[in-house]
Amino acid sequence: MLFKKPHRKHRQPHLRICLLFTGQNPLYCNHPDKYAIIKSRRRRMVADTKQASYVHLTIDQGWKNYTPDHHESWNMLYDRQMGILEPRACPEYLQAVQDLGFTADKIPDFHEVNERLRAFTGWEVVATEGLIKAKPFFDMLADRKFPSGYFIRDKNQLDYLEEPDIFHDLFGHIPLLTNQAYANYMYEYGKGGARALEYKTTKNLARLNWWTIEFGLIQKPDGLKLYGAGLCSSYGEAQYCLDDPSAHHIKFDLERCMRTKVYINDFQPCYFVIDSFEDLFEQAVNTDFSPMYKSFKGMEGIEQATEYLPFDLVPQDNVIRKGTQEYIDPKREFLEDSISI
Repeated sequence: MLFKKPHRKHRQPHLRICLLFTGQNPLYCNHPDKYAIIKSRRRRMVADTKQASYVHLTIDQGWKNYTPDHHESWNMLYDRQMGILEPRACPEYLQAVQDLGFTADKIPDFHEVNERLRAFTGWEVVATEGLIKAKPFFDMLADRKFPSGYFIRDKNQLDYLEEPDIFHDLFGHIPLLTNQAYANYMYEYGKGGARALEYKTTKNLARLNWWTIEFGLIQKPDGLKLYGAGLCSSYGEAQYCLDDPSAHHIKFDLERCMRTKVYINDFQPCYFVIDSFEDLFEQAVNTDFSPMYKSFKGMEGIEQATEYLPFDLVPQDNVIRKGTQEYIDPKREFLEDSISI
């Protein structure tokens, strides 16, 4: 999911609440567990602040409102997609589809999905209205909640929809949240959003989202496999990214992804390949993002980092496959003009 910058910063907590945090409120000053109470209040205040950014955006899925036509659209999408994912998607994803009880018969009920998902990793899926802004998106991930659209595309829009629907969000994103390492990466990504907002570098974090969570590939013993939600939910691109020789396959590098621009209206000219979900998580949690953010913005006298077009290889790339760019070249000028992130 791509995000926009928020319009304003959140105000500081009210002074009276800050006084509670300092222990100066007379109600707590002489309490034997004063500091435990203060710490508990701090934790609750942080949680309340995060939830306040998104609680008004969540809605009920309204599962009972789905019509037979809606379920038929899901059926068509599910059957078609599973037919091409069996040899292409990573085994963790394919197993998770079964573990969560997804079938072609009906659109899954979020309540039923969440019973299973919480048992695996403590995550849950929540319905929201359309795309949401950066802060609530980050806060939801940091609370182990994944926002999902609840509507499903019409039968005449099976191949492409600009706004993510329930098939993209639920079928594409949710299965791998049963994998602890991947779920931990998503959690750290959400936590890292606060720092990106501080440095005004949400654009760069959005690119990381694009090249991993949406369009990532993973190396397996029997070859490259899909794990990104944009690939797992796309009939055309799930085949193109591996079967067509056009696209570059580049070993994942966190900073390279954050400096590589994105367009959203066609198949990608390159894909980044991780070694494992554990390695993806370790890179995210063990990287100090502040120096990168300063270089992205040219802060504190640091030379501003170069941004890369997604079509081109750069000298430091560890190239797994140099693509022909045959699909891309005839439309490169148009795609370059349509770069949005």
